[in-house]
Amino acid sequence: MKTLKYSRQRESIKNCLMNRTDHPTADALYLSIREEFPNISLGTVYRNLKLLSELGEIARFSCGDGSEHFDYVTEPHYHFVCKTCGAIIDLPQSLVHKTEELMTGPAPGRVDSHTIFFYGECSECQQKIKIIC
Repeated sequence: MKTLKYSRQRESIKNCLMNRTDHPTADALYLSIREEFPNISLGTVYRNLKLLSELGEIARFSCGDGSEHFDYVTEPHYHFVCKTCGAIIDLPQSLVHKTEELMTGPAPGRVDSHTIFFYGECSECQQKIKIIC
């Protein structure tokens, strides 16, 4: 297997993603990374995100909004997606283990992985509606 050459830009992308919990898109990461690397191209960000996700160093997913999102947390976990503001929030990993235990019997074979998104309205959006009313 070929050794991956070190890249300051790739390392910056990983660090930026590690310090975020909002599950950004490539475009959002690009805007953040440009502060440190003004000459970085959007294509470079996309290529490095693809590479990092293929290597398993980051997670890439789509939650139905037409965009790919990126997450530094690669362990199995679920997401809550607010239909009002679009926030994507991590849910406790203990839910994953409970779901896997439930699927052990009824699955027609071995379950290797699964993805579940919960959709609704986040507490901040619910609070805003209460204030308006």
